[in-house]
Amino acid sequence: MKVAIIGASGFVGSKLVNEALNRGLEVTGIARKAENISAENISKIAVDVNDVEELTKALKNQDVVISAFNAGWTNPNLYQDFLAGSKSIQQAVKTSGVKRLIVIGGAGSLYGNDNEQLVDSADFPAEIKPGAIAARDYLNILKEEKELDWVFFSPAIEMHPGVTDGRTGQYRLGKDHPVVDQNNISRLSPEDLAVVLLDEVQQPKHHQERFTAAY
Repeated sequence: MKVAIIGASGFVGSKLVNEALNRGLEVTGIARKAENISAENISKIAVDVNDVEELTKALKNQDVVISAFNAGWTNPNLYQDFLAGSKSIQQAVKTSGVKRLIVIGGAGSLYGNDNEQLVDSADFPAEIKPGAIAARDYLNILKEEKELDWVFFSPAIEMHPGVTDGRTGQYRLGKDHPVVDQNNISRLSPEDLAVVLLDEVQQPKHHQERFTAAY
């Protein structure tokens, strides 16, 4: 199986690359600077995601595209750049002829116990709010997509470098509400996020919908 990973040099993308390689998949890593992709034994392609024509070429003949695209948390134009890049990726996937697209979004669009989206709650961290709103708005755009067999993944609320569980291979799935443990904590390591998504690649369970996962 051929898997293209957009954002392969990033925090999440690099974990996806490692997991895919460990499963014996044929991986194409795509990043704006291909030299920043540390993995060996993969095809590395330097592409700006906003260049739909070049990205389309890079995605040709792939079975699945996973987008770990991130416009940069400190980017002052994060909202606009995330939406623009995500739309370009979506168009390039369609033009390339690939049918399966897995998008990693944010947890902010998940619903709390009061059925309010987390990003709209008063205590949502201000520093990541523009990115969370962009991911929420892109999910709404993706819901109108009828041609692609897309899926949007919202990570656990706590999924960041400080979550050091490593790769356990264990997780529980959810859909529109956070998956929480007995202490009401929603947590998942980046390594296990990669397990979740590569399981979805090899054994698809979700089609044209959002899902989430945590311990």
